[in-house]
Amino acid sequence: MTRAFLLPISLLLVGLFGAGAQIAAGSPGSAAVYLLVLVPLAGLFSPLAFPRSIGAAEAQRRSAADGRPIVYWRAGCTYCLRLRIRLGREARRLHWVDIWRDPAGAAAVRAVTGGDETVPTVVVAGRAHVNPDPRWVRGQLP
Repeated sequence: MTRAFLLPISLLLVGLFGAGAQIAAGSPGSAAVYLLVLVPLAGLFSPLAFPRSIGAAEAQRRSAADGRPIVYWRAGCTYCLRLRIRLGREARRLHWVDIWRDPAGAAAVRAVTGGDETVPTVVVAGRAHVNPDPRWVRGQLP
């Protein structure tokens, strides 16, 4: 779990130190810019920007029952963030599995990508799609 928050915490610390340095230099406007840019970026790259993750086994069970796609993702992945943002509110209708929190999810991704942990990997009706177009994913929702 600490690995998932490494990038967001780093961005937050850089923003705080940068803002502090700008305030010390007598430039509060520049300090505000540091904070206005880096704090939201830290939030976007944190796991908090994604719907709540479940385990791979639970996601497969739920997907079999309701037909909704499974998204395997990890924090800090820009392609996962792109998918999440472009899906908007529809993202809640998918089953999200964080491969850094669930070893079974990581193993499922490695099984379909030839040993790599390439995310986002979206599984629809048992068929995996690596880094699919968000419009296509939205079209797969029941």
